Amino acid sequence: MGMMKTEASLDEKAIVAAAEKALSDIAAIRGEVSKVIFGQESVVENTILAVLSGGHALLVGVPGLAKTRLVTTLGEVLGLAANRIQFTPDLMPSDILGSEVMDQDDSGRRSFRFVKGPVFAQLLMADEINRASPRTQSALLQAMQEYHITIAGQRYDLPAPFHVLATQNPLEQEGTYPLPEAQLDRFLLQVDVNYPDLAAERQILLETTGLGDTRPEAIIDAQRLIEIQTLVRQMPVSDTVVDAILALVRSARPGQGNASTDKNVAWGPGPRAGQAMMLCARARALYEGRLAPSLDDIFALAEPILQHRMALTFAARAEGMSVRDVIAGLVRQAKG
Repeated sequence: MGMMKTEASLDEKAIVAAAEKALSDIAAIRGEVSKVIFGQESVVENTILAVLSGGHALLVGVPGLAKTRLVTTLGEVLGLAANRIQFTPDLMPSDILGSEVMDQDDSGRRSFRFVKGPVFAQLLMADEINRASPRTQSALLQAMQEYHITIAGQRYDLPAPFHVLATQNPLEQEGTYPLPEAQLDRFLLQVDVNYPDLAAERQILLETTGLGDTRPEAIIDAQRLIEIQTLVRQMPVSDTVVDAILALVRSARPGQGNASTDKNVAWGPGPRAGQAMMLCARARALYEGRLAPSLDDIFALAEPILQHRMALTFAARAEGMSVRDVIAGLVRQAKG
């Protein structure tokens, strides 16, 4: 029995040591990103959390708020091979996945060769994902879920790690196809990108219109990112936090005994929401310089994790309610 205890404490010590090293790496990543992206702390934080948790993020905001710049910067700081696809109504699945071309050798023999598309990257920026047709969207979203693609019966694995950071303009704009609910669920987080505050916008004006252009440096590489992602999954989560996650996610579903949800919510989040919360809460603790997730992490992550996984009833929308209002109410109830 004594032997078992020692092994456990050694394990714990190793995890604490690894977590402390990860803390300093993440602090350096934050510092490097802030040299290029001014303000927008919660946007930067949630986007990095999605990557540290091994998932994909959807960035929603009007054009010109540095969504693309953030993704490019992250690729450079995390040392990942990055590609970008601009989604358009005429984009085809093969434009993303790649296609077979016919080759002819010197003797006249013909054979097919697969030319990889831009999806073969470690960090893929899918710009304005809601502008492409559902057929093209689903080709990308299937790759996001399965981490491989199949062309002409042949399987091709995507690089590791593989992250999609998609941007989307608010749906009021014309010529867009809203992402289907099941496909939205593939995104670990939805990150809302709002206009910068006055101080940040002043800094943008002064720093970005001169001759110099600040280039971020790589802080870690893909291998180190995978190590941090593995560590995130090994971090212990207390029963209190697990219970809070379950209570919050379940309270967002109609028919589970929550009066305001029953009145306002048409359909609520599935089990993926809880999984996302478990991963992101650990990553957020590290990001904030702590070794274990707390209830505050759960409350802070409620909106980015739940808002794209639930929908309001027609009556609630007619009253001018938003999903964010409902989530804020659930968080207030959870805090008691």
